Amino acid sequence: MTTVNAQPSSHQPNLVKAKPLTSNVGKRKKKGTLRGISEIRRFFYRNTEPIYFISATNFNLLGIDEWVRNFTYINYIDCFDGQHPNVFVPSERPHEPFESIEDINNYLLRHPDVRAMIKNRGKDHKTNGKAVFLMFDETTEKLCKELDLEVCFPPAALREQVDDKMETTRIGNRARVHSVPNKLVSVKSYEDLRKKTSKLGDDVVIQTAYGDSGHTTFFVKDEEDFKKHEADITSAPEVKVMKRIRCRGSALEACVTRHGTIVGPLMTELVGFKELTPYRGGWCGNEVFAGAFDKRIRKNARRAAMAFGDELREMGYRGYFEIDYLTDLDTGKVYLGECNPRITGASSMTNLAAFAHADAPLFLFHLLEWMGIDYELDVDELNDRWADPQNIDSWSQLVIKHTEDSVDRITHAPPTGIYELDSKGQMHYVRMQTHRRTVQFENRAFFLRISKPGDYRYEGADLGILVSPGRFMDEDFQLTRRAKQWIKGVRSFYRGDSDFGGEAAPELTGFKLL
Repeated sequence: MTTVNAQPSSHQPNLVKAKPLTSNVGKRKKKGTLRGISEIRRFFYRNTEPIYFISATNFNLLGIDEWVRNFTYINYIDCFDGQHPNVFVPSERPHEPFESIEDINNYLLRHPDVRAMIKNRGKDHKTNGKAVFLMFDETTEKLCKELDLEVCFPPAALREQVDDKMETTRIGNRARVHSVPNKLVSVKSYEDLRKKTSKLGDDVVIQTAYGDSGHTTFFVKDEEDFKKHEADITSAPEVKVMKRIRCRGSALEACVTRHGTIVGPLMTELVGFKELTPYRGGWCGNEVFAGAFDKRIRKNARRAAMAFGDELREMGYRGYFEIDYLTDLDTGKVYLGECNPRITGASSMTNLAAFAHADAPLFLFHLLEWMGIDYELDVDELNDRWADPQNIDSWSQLVIKHTEDSVDRITHAPPTGIYELDSKGQMHYVRMQTHRRTVQFENRAFFLRISKPGDYRYEGADLGILVSPGRFMDEDFQLTRRAKQWIKGVRSFYRGDSDFGGEAAPELTGFKLL
Protein backbone atom coordinates (compact mmCIF):
# COMPACT_ATOMS: atom_id res chain seq x y z
CA MET A 1 0.00 0.00 0.00
CA THR A 2 1.29 3.44 -0.91
CA THR A 3 1.06 6.23 1.61
CA VAL A 4 -0.12 9.60 0.36
CA ASN A 5 1.44 12.53 2.16
CA ALA A 6 -0.62 15.30 0.61
CA GLN A 7 -2.17 17.29 3.44
CA PRO A 8 -5.63 18.81 3.24
CA SER A 9 -5.46 22.58 2.96
CA SER A 10 -7.66 24.95 4.91
CA HIS A 11 -7.30 27.54 2.16
CA GLN A 12 -10.47 28.65 0.41
CA PRO A 13 -10.51 31.16 -2.44
CA ASN A 14 -11.62 34.50 -1.07
CA LEU A 15 -14.50 34.84 -3.47
CA VAL A 16 -16.57 36.88 -1.02
CA LYS A 17 -14.33 39.91 -1.51
CA ALA A 18 -13.02 39.02 -4.96
CA LYS A 19 -13.76 41.29 -7.86
CA PRO A 20 -16.14 39.55 -10.25
CA LEU A 21 -14.63 38.36 -13.50
CA THR A 22 -15.27 40.73 -16.35
CA SER A 23 -14.77 40.55 -20.09
CA ASN A 24 -12.48 42.94 -21.88
CA VAL A 25 -15.13 43.15 -24.57
CA GLY A 26 -17.95 45.59 -24.05
CA LYS A 27 -21.46 44.36 -23.50
CA ARG A 28 -23.47 43.68 -26.61
CA LYS A 29 -25.55 46.76 -27.30
CA LYS A 30 -28.17 44.68 -29.03
CA LYS A 31 -28.69 41.01 -28.44
CA GLY A 32 -28.33 39.38 -31.80
CA THR A 33 -28.92 35.80 -32.79
CA LEU A 34 -26.18 33.26 -32.21
CA ARG A 35 -25.66 31.28 -35.36
CA GLY A 36 -24.05 27.89 -35.04
CA ILE A 37 -21.70 26.14 -32.65
CA SER A 38 -18.79 28.57 -33.00
CA GLU A 39 -20.83 31.59 -31.92
CA ILE A 40 -22.42 29.61 -29.06
CA ARG A 41 -19.00 28.61 -27.77
CA ARG A 42 -17.73 32.20 -28.00
CA PHE A 43 -20.85 33.47 -26.22
CA PHE A 44 -20.15 31.28 -23.19
CA TYR A 45 -16.43 31.97 -23.31
CA ARG A 46 -17.20 35.67 -22.89
CA ASN A 47 -20.06 35.25 -20.46
CA THR A 48 -19.99 37.80 -17.64
CA GLU A 49 -23.10 36.76 -15.71
CA PRO A 50 -22.40 34.63 -12.60
CA ILE A 51 -23.64 31.06 -12.95
CA TYR A 52 -23.53 28.63 -10.02
CA PHE A 53 -23.75 24.88 -9.71
CA ILE A 54 -24.94 24.34 -6.14
CA SER A 55 -24.66 20.77 -4.92
CA ALA A 56 -22.93 18.44 -2.47
CA THR A 57 -19.97 18.13 -4.86
CA ASN A 58 -19.12 19.38 -8.35
CA PHE A 59 -18.88 15.83 -9.75
CA ASN A 60 -21.88 16.02 -12.10
CA LEU A 61 -20.69 19.13 -13.96
CA LEU A 62 -16.96 18.59 -13.64
CA GLY A 63 -15.10 20.64 -16.26
CA ILE A 64 -18.00 22.91 -17.32
CA ASP A 65 -16.20 25.90 -15.76
CA GLU A 66 -13.65 25.58 -18.55
CA TRP A 67 -16.39 26.22 -21.12
CA VAL A 68 -18.44 28.84 -19.29
CA ARG A 69 -16.75 31.94 -17.94
CA ASN A 70 -17.94 32.99 -14.48
CA PHE A 71 -19.14 29.47 -13.69
CA THR A 72 -18.64 28.66 -10.00
CA TYR A 73 -19.32 25.53 -7.96
CA ILE A 74 -20.80 26.05 -4.50
CA ASN A 75 -20.39 22.76 -2.68
CA TYR A 76 -20.82 21.22 0.75
CA ILE A 77 -17.98 18.70 0.35
CA ASP A 78 -14.55 19.92 -0.67
CA CYS A 79 -13.23 17.12 -2.86
CA PHE A 80 -10.13 19.17 -3.71
CA ASP A 81 -8.86 20.34 -0.32
CA GLY A 82 -9.21 23.97 -1.39
CA GLN A 83 -7.17 23.55 -4.59
CA HIS A 84 -9.90 23.78 -7.24
CA PRO A 85 -9.92 27.35 -8.64
CA ASN A 86 -13.70 27.55 -9.07
CA VAL A 87 -15.03 25.56 -6.12
CA PHE A 88 -16.31 27.47 -3.10
CA VAL A 89 -17.02 25.52 0.09
CA PRO A 90 -18.31 27.67 2.96
CA SER A 91 -17.30 26.97 6.52
CA GLU A 92 -19.37 24.39 8.38
CA ARG A 93 -22.28 25.81 10.38
CA PRO A 94 -24.81 24.13 12.68
CA HIS A 95 -27.76 22.69 10.80
CA GLU A 96 -30.55 20.15 11.06
CA PRO A 97 -29.63 16.63 9.91
CA PHE A 98 -29.68 16.39 6.14
CA GLU A 99 -32.32 14.02 4.77
CA SER A 100 -31.86 14.77 1.10
CA ILE A 101 -29.58 16.55 -1.32
CA GLU A 102 -32.23 19.28 -1.49
CA ASP A 103 -31.59 19.89 2.23
CA ILE A 104 -27.89 20.33 1.49
CA ASN A 105 -28.61 22.83 -1.27
CA ASN A 106 -31.03 24.79 0.91
CA TYR A 107 -28.43 24.87 3.71
CA LEU A 108 -25.91 26.29 1.24
CA LEU A 109 -28.35 28.93 -0.02
CA ARG A 110 -29.02 30.04 3.58
CA HIS A 111 -25.32 30.15 4.48
CA PRO A 112 -24.27 33.80 5.11
CA ASP A 113 -20.94 33.38 3.29
CA VAL A 114 -22.70 32.00 0.22
CA ARG A 115 -25.32 34.74 0.26
CA ALA A 116 -22.66 37.41 0.61
CA MET A 117 -20.65 36.01 -2.27
CA ILE A 118 -23.68 35.77 -4.56
CA LYS A 119 -24.79 39.33 -3.79
CA ASN A 120 -21.28 40.70 -4.18
CA ARG A 121 -20.66 39.04 -7.51
CA GLY A 122 -24.07 40.04 -8.82
CA LYS A 123 -23.92 43.74 -7.99
CA ASP A 124 -22.81 44.71 -11.50
CA HIS A 125 -25.61 42.78 -13.15
CA LYS A 126 -29.38 43.11 -13.47
CA THR A 127 -29.79 40.03 -11.30
CA ASN A 128 -27.46 38.11 -9.02
CA GLY A 129 -27.05 35.43 -11.66
CA LYS A 130 -28.28 31.95 -12.41
CA ALA A 131 -28.22 28.67 -10.54
CA VAL A 132 -28.33 25.01 -11.52
CA PHE A 133 -28.76 22.02 -9.24
CA LEU A 134 -28.65 18.26 -9.26
CA MET A 135 -31.79 18.28 -7.06
CA PHE A 136 -34.00 21.09 -5.79
CA ASP A 137 -37.46 21.65 -4.35
CA GLU A 138 -39.92 24.48 -3.78
CA THR A 139 -37.89 25.74 -0.81
CA THR A 140 -34.86 25.99 -3.06
CA GLU A 141 -36.89 28.01 -5.54
CA LYS A 142 -38.01 30.43 -2.77
CA LEU A 143 -34.43 30.85 -1.51
CA CYS A 144 -33.24 31.58 -5.04
CA LYS A 145 -35.99 34.14 -5.47
CA GLU A 146 -34.87 35.83 -2.24
CA LEU A 147 -31.34 35.96 -3.64
CA ASP A 148 -32.51 37.14 -7.08
CA LEU A 149 -31.06 34.01 -8.64
CA GLU A 150 -32.77 32.44 -11.64
CA VAL A 151 -33.12 28.65 -11.45
CA CYS A 152 -32.11 27.29 -14.85
CA PHE A 153 -34.41 24.29 -14.81
CA PRO A 154 -38.15 23.73 -15.27
CA PRO A 155 -40.17 24.21 -12.05
CA ALA A 156 -39.64 21.64 -9.30
CA ALA A 157 -43.31 20.62 -9.52
CA LEU A 158 -42.95 19.69 -13.21
CA ARG A 159 -39.70 17.87 -12.60
CA GLU A 160 -41.31 15.89 -9.78
CA GLN A 161 -44.19 14.98 -12.06
CA VAL A 162 -41.86 13.67 -14.79
CA ASP A 163 -39.68 11.88 -12.23
CA ASP A 164 -42.65 9.79 -11.04
CA LYS A 165 -42.08 6.33 -12.57
CA MET A 166 -45.80 5.93 -13.22
CA GLU A 167 -45.95 9.25 -15.05
CA THR A 168 -42.74 8.40 -16.92
CA THR A 169 -44.42 5.24 -18.17
CA ARG A 170 -47.46 7.21 -19.34
CA ILE A 171 -45.30 9.84 -21.08
CA GLY A 172 -43.44 7.03 -22.80
CA ASN A 173 -46.67 5.41 -23.92
CA ARG A 174 -47.83 8.69 -25.46
CA ALA A 175 -44.48 9.02 -27.25
CA ARG A 176 -44.64 5.36 -28.33
CA VAL A 177 -41.55 4.62 -26.24
CA HIS A 178 -42.69 1.46 -24.54
CA SER A 179 -41.73 -0.04 -21.21
CA VAL A 180 -41.28 -3.73 -20.39
CA PRO A 181 -44.80 -5.30 -20.33
CA ASN A 182 -46.34 -3.86 -17.17
CA LYS A 183 -49.38 -2.85 -15.16
CA LEU A 184 -49.76 0.36 -13.15
CA VAL A 185 -51.87 -0.68 -10.19
CA SER A 186 -52.46 -0.26 -6.47
CA VAL A 187 -51.64 -3.45 -4.56
CA LYS A 188 -53.33 -4.35 -1.28
CA SER A 189 -51.86 -7.82 -0.71
CA TYR A 190 -49.96 -10.64 -2.37
CA GLU A 191 -53.23 -12.18 -3.52
CA ASP A 192 -54.29 -8.82 -4.92
CA LEU A 193 -50.97 -8.56 -6.80
CA ARG A 194 -51.44 -11.97 -8.38
CA LYS A 195 -55.04 -11.20 -9.33
CA LYS A 196 -54.24 -7.87 -11.00
CA THR A 197 -51.02 -8.88 -12.79
CA SER A 198 -51.59 -12.52 -13.71
CA LYS A 199 -50.72 -11.90 -17.37
CA LEU A 200 -47.20 -10.83 -16.37
CA GLY A 201 -46.36 -14.21 -14.84
CA ASP A 202 -45.21 -15.05 -11.31
CA ASP A 203 -41.72 -13.55 -11.58
CA VAL A 204 -42.16 -9.76 -11.56
CA VAL A 205 -40.32 -6.55 -10.72
CA ILE A 206 -42.15 -3.88 -8.73
CA GLN A 207 -41.20 -0.21 -8.59
CA THR A 208 -42.59 2.61 -6.48
CA ALA A 209 -42.87 6.17 -7.79
CA TYR A 210 -39.63 7.68 -6.50
CA GLY A 211 -36.32 6.59 -5.09
CA ASP A 212 -32.69 5.94 -5.80
CA SER A 213 -31.59 2.98 -7.85
CA GLY A 214 -31.42 -0.17 -5.79
CA HIS A 215 -33.68 1.20 -3.03
CA THR A 216 -37.20 1.09 -4.49
CA THR A 217 -37.04 -1.74 -7.01
CA PHE A 218 -38.28 -5.08 -5.67
CA PHE A 219 -37.87 -8.49 -7.26
CA VAL A 220 -40.86 -10.70 -6.39
CA LYS A 221 -41.40 -14.29 -7.50
CA ASP A 222 -43.26 -15.64 -4.48
CA GLU A 223 -45.05 -14.55 -1.34
CA GLU A 224 -41.85 -14.68 0.71
CA ASP A 225 -40.27 -12.06 -1.57
CA PHE A 226 -43.42 -9.96 -1.36
CA LYS A 227 -43.45 -10.00 2.46
CA LYS A 228 -39.95 -8.47 2.56
CA HIS A 229 -41.21 -5.32 0.84
CA GLU A 230 -44.92 -5.47 1.63
CA ALA A 231 -45.05 -2.19 3.54
CA ASP A 232 -43.42 -0.22 0.71
CA ILE A 233 -45.61 -1.82 -1.95
CA THR A 234 -49.01 -1.69 -0.24
CA SER A 235 -48.56 1.85 1.14
CA ALA A 236 -47.94 3.28 -2.34
CA PRO A 237 -51.01 4.67 -4.09
CA GLU A 238 -49.78 3.06 -7.31
CA VAL A 239 -46.85 0.86 -8.31
CA LYS A 240 -45.39 -0.32 -11.59
CA VAL A 241 -45.42 -4.11 -11.89
CA MET A 242 -43.26 -5.41 -14.74
CA LYS A 243 -42.67 -8.79 -16.25
CA ARG A 244 -39.16 -9.85 -15.30
CA ILE A 245 -36.87 -10.17 -18.30
CA ARG A 246 -33.19 -10.89 -18.85
CA CYS A 247 -31.94 -7.43 -19.58
CA ARG A 248 -28.98 -5.12 -19.75
CA GLY A 249 -29.12 -1.54 -18.57
CA SER A 250 -27.98 1.47 -20.53
CA ALA A 251 -28.30 5.21 -20.22
CA LEU A 252 -28.54 8.16 -22.56
CA GLU A 253 -28.64 11.87 -21.82
CA ALA A 254 -30.45 14.41 -23.96
CA CYS A 255 -31.57 18.02 -23.92
CA VAL A 256 -34.91 19.50 -24.96
CA THR A 257 -34.31 22.77 -26.81
CA ARG A 258 -36.54 25.17 -28.75
CA HIS A 259 -35.04 23.69 -31.93
CA GLY A 260 -35.50 20.02 -31.05
CA THR A 261 -34.04 17.34 -28.80
CA ILE A 262 -30.25 16.90 -28.79
CA VAL A 263 -29.12 13.37 -27.95
CA GLY A 264 -25.83 12.16 -26.48
CA PRO A 265 -24.29 8.69 -26.89
CA LEU A 266 -25.77 5.49 -25.45
CA MET A 267 -23.75 4.38 -22.44
CA THR A 268 -23.54 1.11 -20.59
CA GLU A 269 -24.40 1.11 -16.91
CA LEU A 270 -22.59 -0.71 -14.17
CA VAL A 271 -25.29 -2.02 -11.89
CA GLY A 272 -25.22 -3.93 -8.62
CA PHE A 273 -21.56 -5.07 -8.60
CA LYS A 274 -20.91 -6.18 -5.03
CA GLU A 275 -17.34 -4.87 -5.33
CA LEU A 276 -18.76 -1.35 -5.70
CA THR A 277 -22.16 -1.09 -4.02
CA PRO A 278 -24.09 -2.89 -1.27
CA TYR A 279 -27.36 -2.29 -3.12
CA ARG A 280 -28.78 -4.93 -5.42
CA GLY A 281 -29.67 -3.17 -8.65
CA GLY A 282 -27.82 -0.05 -7.53
CA TRP A 283 -26.09 2.15 -10.13
CA CYS A 284 -22.31 2.12 -9.73
CA GLY A 285 -20.78 3.50 -12.91
CA ASN A 286 -20.89 3.90 -16.67
CA GLU A 287 -18.92 3.23 -19.80
CA VAL A 288 -19.07 5.22 -23.00
CA PHE A 289 -17.58 3.59 -26.08
CA ALA A 290 -18.65 3.33 -29.68
CA GLY A 291 -19.17 -0.43 -29.83
CA ALA A 292 -21.19 -0.80 -26.65
CA PHE A 293 -24.32 -1.72 -28.58
CA ASP A 294 -25.04 -2.64 -32.17
CA LYS A 295 -26.17 -0.06 -34.69
CA ARG A 296 -29.85 -1.05 -34.47
CA ILE A 297 -29.99 -0.69 -30.69
CA ARG A 298 -28.18 2.66 -30.77
CA LYS A 299 -30.53 3.93 -33.46
CA ASN A 300 -33.64 2.78 -31.59
CA ALA A 301 -32.44 4.31 -28.34
CA ARG A 302 -31.70 7.65 -29.98
CA ARG A 303 -35.03 7.70 -31.79
CA ALA A 304 -36.83 6.90 -28.53
CA ALA A 305 -35.02 9.71 -26.71
CA MET A 306 -36.00 12.22 -29.38
CA ALA A 307 -39.64 11.13 -29.24
CA PHE A 308 -39.64 11.25 -25.42
CA GLY A 309 -38.02 14.71 -25.51
CA ASP A 310 -40.65 15.98 -27.93
CA GLU A 311 -43.35 14.75 -25.57
CA LEU A 312 -41.64 16.51 -22.65
CA ARG A 313 -41.59 19.73 -24.66
CA GLU A 314 -45.36 19.41 -25.14
CA MET A 315 -45.61 19.34 -21.33
CA GLY A 316 -43.62 22.58 -21.06
CA TYR A 317 -40.36 20.91 -20.08
CA ARG A 318 -37.05 22.09 -21.50
CA GLY A 319 -33.46 21.26 -20.82
CA TYR A 320 -31.44 18.30 -19.68
CA PHE A 321 -32.85 14.83 -19.01
CA GLU A 322 -31.62 11.25 -18.88
CA ILE A 323 -33.30 8.04 -19.95
CA ASP A 324 -32.44 4.59 -18.63
CA TYR A 325 -33.12 1.76 -21.04
CA LEU A 326 -33.50 -1.97 -20.54
CA THR A 327 -32.44 -4.10 -23.51
CA ASP A 328 -34.09 -7.53 -23.58
CA LEU A 329 -31.24 -10.01 -24.08
CA ASP A 330 -33.63 -12.60 -25.54
CA THR A 331 -35.41 -10.41 -28.10
CA GLY A 332 -33.13 -7.39 -28.57
CA LYS A 333 -35.99 -5.00 -27.84
CA VAL A 334 -35.10 -1.72 -26.16
CA TYR A 335 -37.50 -0.70 -23.41
CA LEU A 336 -37.88 2.51 -21.42
CA GLY A 337 -36.60 2.03 -17.88
CA GLU A 338 -37.02 5.40 -16.21
CA CYS A 339 -36.44 9.09 -16.82
CA ASN A 340 -34.40 11.45 -14.66
CA PRO A 341 -35.46 15.02 -15.53
CA ARG A 342 -32.12 16.57 -14.56
CA ILE A 343 -28.39 16.14 -14.85
CA THR A 344 -27.19 12.84 -13.41
CA GLY A 345 -24.19 10.79 -12.39
CA ALA A 346 -23.59 10.05 -16.06
CA SER A 347 -23.38 13.75 -16.98
CA SER A 348 -19.65 13.96 -16.35
CA MET A 349 -19.19 11.25 -18.98
CA THR A 350 -21.55 12.83 -21.51
CA ASN A 351 -20.05 16.28 -21.18
CA LEU A 352 -16.41 15.24 -21.41
CA ALA A 353 -16.56 12.83 -24.36
CA ALA A 354 -14.85 13.52 -27.70
CA PHE A 355 -18.01 14.73 -29.42
CA ALA A 356 -18.47 17.32 -26.68
CA HIS A 357 -15.00 18.70 -27.27
CA ALA A 358 -15.57 18.72 -31.03
CA ASP A 359 -18.76 20.80 -30.67
CA ALA A 360 -19.82 21.74 -27.15
CA PRO A 361 -20.87 19.85 -24.00
CA LEU A 362 -24.55 18.89 -23.99
CA PHE A 363 -24.99 20.97 -20.84
CA LEU A 364 -24.15 24.17 -22.75
CA PHE A 365 -27.30 23.70 -24.81
CA HIS A 366 -29.24 23.36 -21.57
CA LEU A 367 -27.83 26.64 -20.26
CA LEU A 368 -28.49 28.33 -23.59
CA GLU A 369 -32.24 27.90 -23.08
CA TRP A 370 -32.00 30.21 -20.03
CA MET A 371 -29.50 32.81 -21.27
CA GLY A 372 -32.10 35.17 -22.73
CA ILE A 373 -30.66 35.12 -26.21
CA ASP A 374 -31.87 33.80 -29.54
CA TYR A 375 -29.84 31.15 -31.29
CA GLU A 376 -30.02 29.08 -34.42
CA LEU A 377 -28.92 25.49 -34.46
CA ASP A 378 -29.35 22.61 -36.88
CA VAL A 379 -30.26 19.95 -34.33
CA ASP A 380 -30.59 17.17 -36.92
CA GLU A 381 -27.11 17.88 -38.23
CA LEU A 382 -25.70 17.93 -34.69
CA ASN A 383 -27.44 14.66 -33.79
CA ASP A 384 -26.13 12.99 -36.94
CA ARG A 385 -22.61 14.10 -36.09
CA TRP A 386 -22.85 12.89 -32.51
CA ALA A 387 -24.18 9.52 -33.67
CA ASP A 388 -21.01 8.91 -35.69
CA PRO A 389 -18.91 6.31 -33.82
CA GLN A 390 -15.81 8.25 -34.87
CA ASN A 391 -16.91 11.00 -32.49
CA ILE A 392 -17.15 8.71 -29.46
CA ASP A 393 -14.05 7.82 -27.49
CA SER A 394 -13.85 5.27 -24.71
CA TRP A 395 -14.07 6.18 -21.03
CA SER A 396 -15.35 4.45 -17.90
CA GLN A 397 -16.18 5.50 -14.38
CA LEU A 398 -16.56 3.56 -11.15
CA VAL A 399 -18.66 4.92 -8.28
CA ILE A 400 -17.10 3.26 -5.25
CA LYS A 401 -19.12 2.91 -2.03
CA HIS A 402 -18.29 1.35 1.31
CA THR A 403 -19.80 -2.11 0.94
CA GLU A 404 -19.26 -3.56 4.41
CA ASP A 405 -21.89 -3.54 7.15
CA SER A 406 -19.68 -1.51 9.47
CA VAL A 407 -19.18 2.04 10.70
CA ASP A 408 -15.91 3.78 11.46
CA ARG A 409 -14.37 7.20 11.22
CA ILE A 410 -11.96 7.72 8.34
CA THR A 411 -8.41 8.45 9.44
CA HIS A 412 -6.79 8.35 6.01
CA ALA A 413 -8.18 8.81 2.49
CA PRO A 414 -6.65 9.34 -0.95
CA PRO A 415 -6.67 12.93 -2.22
CA THR A 416 -8.32 13.83 -5.51
CA GLY A 417 -5.89 13.56 -8.39
CA ILE A 418 -4.15 11.34 -10.90
CA TYR A 419 -3.17 7.78 -9.96
CA GLU A 420 -1.26 5.03 -11.69
CA LEU A 421 -1.30 1.23 -11.62
CA ASP A 422 2.16 -0.37 -11.66
CA SER A 423 3.07 -3.71 -13.25
CA LYS A 424 1.99 -5.52 -10.08
CA GLY A 425 -1.42 -3.86 -10.04
CA GLN A 426 -0.56 -1.56 -7.15
CA MET A 427 -2.09 1.93 -7.18
CA HIS A 428 0.12 4.99 -6.69
CA TYR A 429 -0.64 8.70 -6.34
CA VAL A 430 0.90 10.78 -9.16
CA ARG A 431 -0.28 14.36 -8.61
CA MET A 432 -3.21 16.63 -7.85
CA GLN A 433 -5.61 17.31 -10.74
CA THR A 434 -9.03 18.93 -10.97
CA HIS A 435 -10.43 16.60 -13.64
CA ARG A 436 -9.49 13.79 -15.99
CA ARG A 437 -7.99 15.98 -18.74
CA THR A 438 -4.42 14.69 -18.40
CA VAL A 439 -5.23 10.97 -18.19
CA GLN A 440 -4.08 9.43 -21.46
CA PHE A 441 -3.38 5.77 -20.71
CA GLU A 442 -5.37 2.93 -19.20
CA ASN A 443 -2.86 2.44 -16.39
CA ARG A 444 -3.76 5.93 -15.16
CA ALA A 445 -6.99 7.26 -13.73
CA PHE A 446 -8.51 10.36 -12.21
CA PHE A 447 -9.93 9.83 -8.71
CA LEU A 448 -12.44 12.27 -7.23
CA ARG A 449 -12.51 11.79 -3.48
CA ILE A 450 -15.88 12.13 -1.76
CA SER A 451 -15.27 10.80 1.78
CA LYS A 452 -12.31 12.42 3.52
CA PRO A 453 -10.52 12.01 6.84
CA GLY A 454 -12.91 12.80 9.69
CA ASP A 455 -15.98 11.58 7.82
CA TYR A 456 -17.84 8.46 8.82
CA ARG A 457 -17.51 5.37 6.67
CA TYR A 458 -20.72 3.38 6.70
CA GLU A 459 -22.46 0.89 4.44
CA GLY A 460 -23.45 2.74 1.28
CA ALA A 461 -21.23 5.78 1.89
CA ASP A 462 -19.70 7.17 -1.31
CA LEU A 463 -15.91 6.91 -1.10
CA GLY A 464 -15.16 8.40 -4.51
CA ILE A 465 -15.36 8.15 -8.29
CA LEU A 466 -12.58 6.80 -10.48
CA VAL A 467 -12.45 7.65 -14.22
CA SER A 468 -10.08 6.08 -16.74
CA PRO A 469 -9.78 5.52 -20.51
CA GLY A 470 -11.03 2.21 -21.86
CA ARG A 471 -13.55 -0.25 -20.50
CA PHE A 472 -14.14 -1.51 -16.97
CA MET A 473 -16.38 -4.38 -18.13
CA ASP A 474 -15.54 -7.27 -20.47
CA GLU A 475 -17.60 -8.61 -23.36
CA ASP A 476 -19.78 -10.51 -20.88
CA PHE A 477 -20.37 -7.27 -18.97
CA GLN A 478 -18.41 -8.42 -15.95
CA LEU A 479 -15.77 -6.30 -14.19
CA THR A 480 -12.36 -6.52 -15.81
CA ARG A 481 -9.20 -7.42 -13.90
CA ARG A 482 -8.07 -3.81 -14.27
CA ALA A 483 -11.32 -2.51 -12.75
CA LYS A 484 -10.90 -4.83 -9.76
CA GLN A 485 -7.30 -3.66 -9.31
CA TRP A 486 -8.44 -0.04 -9.25
CA ILE A 487 -11.23 -0.82 -6.76
CA LYS A 488 -8.83 -2.71 -4.51
CA GLY A 489 -6.32 0.11 -4.86
CA VAL A 490 -8.79 2.83 -3.82
CA ARG A 491 -9.96 0.82 -0.83
CA SER A 492 -6.33 0.22 0.24
CA PHE A 493 -5.86 3.97 0.70
CA TYR A 494 -8.75 4.24 3.15
CA ARG A 495 -8.25 3.56 6.82
CA GLY A 496 -10.67 4.08 9.67
CA ASP A 497 -11.09 3.95 13.42
CA SER A 498 -14.22 2.23 14.69
CA ASP A 499 -13.76 3.65 18.19
CA PHE A 500 -15.41 7.05 17.95
CA GLY A 501 -16.56 7.25 21.54
CA GLY A 502 -20.29 7.00 21.02
CA GLU A 503 -20.52 10.19 19.02
CA ALA A 504 -23.55 10.91 16.88
CA ALA A 505 -24.27 8.51 14.06
CA PRO A 506 -23.13 9.48 10.57
CA GLU A 507 -25.30 12.16 9.08
CA LEU A 508 -25.13 11.65 5.34
CA THR A 509 -26.99 8.40 4.92
CA GLY A 510 -29.75 6.96 2.86
CA PHE A 511 -30.00 9.45 0.02
CA LYS A 512 -28.34 10.24 -3.26
CA LEU A 513 -25.30 12.51 -3.13
CA LEU A 514 -24.15 12.30 -6.76
